[in-house]
Amino acid sequence: MLLSFVVHTYSLRYWFPATVMLGTAPAYLLSWGTWRLLSTVLPARVYHKLDDRLYSMYQSMVLFFFENYTGVEIVIYGDIPKNKENVIYLSNHQCTADWIIADMLAIRQSALGHVRYVLKDGLKWLPLYGWYFSQHGGAYVKRSAKFNEMAMKKKLLTQTQCGAPMYLVIFPEGTRYNPELKNVIADSQAFATKEGLAVLKHTLTPRMKASHTAFAAMQDHLDAVYDVTVAYEGTLDASGQRKPAPSMPEFLCKECPRVHIHFDRVDIKEIPPEPLFFRRWLHERFEIKDRLLTDFYESEDGDKICRFPGEGKHLPLNLSKTLPSVMILGGLTLPLLLTENGRKLYVRTWVYGTLLGWLWVNAFP
Repeated sequence: MLLSFVVHTYSLRYWFPATVMLGTAPAYLLSWGTWRLLSTVLPARVYHKLDDRLYSMYQSMVLFFFENYTGVEIVIYGDIPKNKENVIYLSNHQCTADWIIADMLAIRQSALGHVRYVLKDGLKWLPLYGWYFSQHGGAYVKRSAKFNEMAMKKKLLTQTQCGAPMYLVIFPEGTRYNPELKNVIADSQAFATKEGLAVLKHTLTPRMKASHTAFAAMQDHLDAVYDVTVAYEGTLDASGQRKPAPSMPEFLCKECPRVHIHFDRVDIKEIPPEPLFFRRWLHERFEIKDRLLTDFYESEDGDKICRFPGEGKHLPLNLSKTLPSVMILGGLTLPLLLTENGRKLYVRTWVYGTLLGWLWVNAFP
């Protein structure tokens, strides 16, 4: 009985925030849909301005749970610019929580509403979210030979030409690095050897198509590239072997005490535009990431293991940036659930919003 109580309490750590985040989605979508209809007669720039504010509100609520609720400590190595910029954010990819790390940095720059993702094509089928990410300016891409460069370029040009601010998040590895998936790592290393590139140990070999397409499409719109390396503390086992990074549910269950983020701003003028040189540049950036992660996980110096070089700054997220969003979205959701007609509207929003979203993202990829 005691074990059952412990398991139940542990699961509540995840189910409570998950219920709130998913439960407020229909109210958010209704608010956004109303604005989308009203803005059809307005310039696109005006639509994007309020859409970014709405998106910032929802993601602030998400960060309340992933940061304030979990109590995770964020340690940042490097200086985040105080001013908002149009950027491409390049990061190593280990788990679904990596999406949230981009938000954690963006909110500290007051740029949370500008975050847009380049995502693998299968994620467009996520109920409600898949469609909305596309509407917010995100791009879905297929891997390797199925990659549609023109479609991605068109999507990004549409955003930049109307003046939408861009904080475009890309994970160039294309899939998550999991130390337990030895075949995926071996294939990645074999590809690097075949292409004459340095073999990486703690990241996968980056693929350049999506990153270069984004760079080429937005070059005149960009200020910089943010080169971000993320490591989750608590991912070394007793024998010193690296374990998989925490999933979103595990993160919400407070299994990650600390996230280490190495931040490097690269001025856009320092990046070669030619595909061949860009590919070499991108791989060199991942060689730097690999050295950082090798020291993080394998250093024999007790003062260097599980940390990046340099001074780590502990930057807690103030509740004033997240709690108001929880209260506003909760206030919009409760009236829907307290009346019969409200509950019907709530369910219809989930069902019809999902179906219409699936139709839309396939008709207009």
